[in-house]
Amino acid sequence: MAIRSVGVLGCGLMGSGIAQVCAAAGYKTVVREVDEILLNKGIARIRKFVEDGVAKGKVSAEARDNTLGNLTGTTTFEDLEACDLIIEAIVENLEQKQQTYASLEPIVSDATIFVSNTSSLCITELAASTKRPDRFGGLHFFNPVPIMKLVEVIRALTTSDETYQAIYGFAQSLGKEPITAPDRPGFIVNRLLVPYLLDAIRAYEHGLGTLDDIDKGMKLGCGYPMGPFTLLDFVGLDTTYYIANIMFEEFREPAYAPPPLLKRMVLAGYLGRKSGRGFYTYSQ
Repeated sequence: MAIRSVGVLGCGLMGSGIAQVCAAAGYKTVVREVDEILLNKGIARIRKFVEDGVAKGKVSAEARDNTLGNLTGTTTFEDLEACDLIIEAIVENLEQKQQTYASLEPIVSDATIFVSNTSSLCITELAASTKRPDRFGGLHFFNPVPIMKLVEVIRALTTSDETYQAIYGFAQSLGKEPITAPDRPGFIVNRLLVPYLLDAIRAYEHGLGTLDDIDKGMKLGCGYPMGPFTLLDFVGLDTTYYIANIMFEEFREPAYAPPPLLKRMVLAGYLGRKSGRGFYTYSQ
């Protein structure tokens, strides 16, 4: 399964980052968005990232030009026809993902591999909705994609050995450090991280300390790069709430149940950095 060209579905924060690292690794990369406005915004994000890298001396002008030269944007599925691998990074909604696969399958080759960047949905369920369950897997990247080294590689029950080896090797070719994760809600990282974040919220609700004191305690006492509330705002409170609900539905363990404060903040639109307000307030 030689991978030479890559399609990326979605050019949001995750999709644009995935498209960037694929293009930077030398793959001809086509990123698809639903309209020109979102596409142009995503391409501009990639361009700014690599331009800033040049300005800071972290990226050569040649590497910038090669990355941008390997990248093409589109609003159609037809432009993904020749892709050997397609990485889906659209909204975290089961039905929308399944509809997207159904629209794409008649266009691409039978040999094309599909992978999802989902952070919580069942890879086997996604694979089962396609006509290529043996050529379907999960590649869970972390934000910001160009910086974070980890990629979780997830096998559906139906993923063939050949497909698994191909996507694992592909992750390595991007300069990432892949790990194999089980097809269970949260995979490895979120399975361990989300209960910690939820417990921090519960502790704050019960008066354990101020936001600053809890964050500083975990940073200076445990060596974490950021405290739980800073991290929650960075990840997005809505994203954490969504993943927690899926994990609780699967396992029915209290540790995965979203605290009342988290639910109310999401309902109020306090989603973290992206909305300008979460546990902390940010200038837009």
